[in-house]
Amino acid sequence: MQRVFSGIQPSGIPTLGNYLGAIRNWPPMIAGHECIFCVVDQHAITQPFDPRDLAAKTRDMAAALIACGVDPERCVLFVQSHVHAHTRLAWIFNCVSRIGWLNRMTQFKDKAGKDRENAGSGLYVYPNLMAADIHAYHATLVPVGDDQKQHLELANDIGQKFNHDYGADFFPTIQPMIQGVAARVMSLRDGTRKMSKSDPSDQSRINLTDDAETIALKIRRAKTDPEPLPADPSALEGRPEARNLVGILAAVTGREPADVLRDHEGQGFGTFKGVLTDALVAHLGPIQAEMQRLLADPGAVDAALRRGAERAAAIAEPIVDRAEELIGFLPRRK
Repeated sequence: MQRVFSGIQPSGIPTLGNYLGAIRNWPPMIAGHECIFCVVDQHAITQPFDPRDLAAKTRDMAAALIACGVDPERCVLFVQSHVHAHTRLAWIFNCVSRIGWLNRMTQFKDKAGKDRENAGSGLYVYPNLMAADIHAYHATLVPVGDDQKQHLELANDIGQKFNHDYGADFFPTIQPMIQGVAARVMSLRDGTRKMSKSDPSDQSRINLTDDAETIALKIRRAKTDPEPLPADPSALEGRPEARNLVGILAAVTGREPADVLRDHEGQGFGTFKGVLTDALVAHLGPIQAEMQRLLADPGAVDAALRRGAERAAAIAEPIVDRAEELIGFLPRRK
């Protein structure tokens, strides 16, 4: 059975985009793989953050994962900072990774923007920590989106260089876990931009905790165009807002966009938005109820995460101990 690793930053309550694009894909992996899932709070501090709410956001994300079907009894679910093997291996990888490799990382350029000289060094070496997250478990499968493929390639480069430099076939090759076309959910206010928690307008997104009234209002206000829905998905090219809403309905009902259009061909968005609202409310209702139950008892969530960290450490600590021995560190234990 292959080992899967994936992590998600603690942005608080996930959006519909987080859910459809990543989180809902995690529970089906559990049946056929050894799955290790992590709330990556150490990655979260590579950019400006508020320390007063980081812990709450971490707990909220963990509760959301559990509510979405990531069962901590059937997989390993934990918080990154609770397992010190990650940072131990990340420092080794800081020394193995080459400056030239990191200079090619496009996400640093995107996140640092024009003020690159004032960016924290953690943001620059972020990919080395991501490589350590995976290699600390000898994971061989990682579900990735388009924006993470470059980091996975770097993780393999680092693992291969470590193996070469220290004469050991130690870190395995990581393979991307392809799960078909991921739902790419865009802003409700601008169909050319991804749905994001960082958007200043709450009307741009559906949060997993939005109640039925709030969902209805946001969908009703969602930007559209005056044209009716076509029969052919290719006719949605150049109509990003229409394509986004059709894609959302397809994703939450488990259908293809072509099937959605076949049912709603010729309709205006007044009718279509009502159907979409009903589908979202029905789909998200059970998740919201479970999140409310979990967050009403934060101690239980924290306890589940501590148990997960113990299980994660039992896997990662021996691997990182051996990595340290290979580079010549004095062993920490017999």
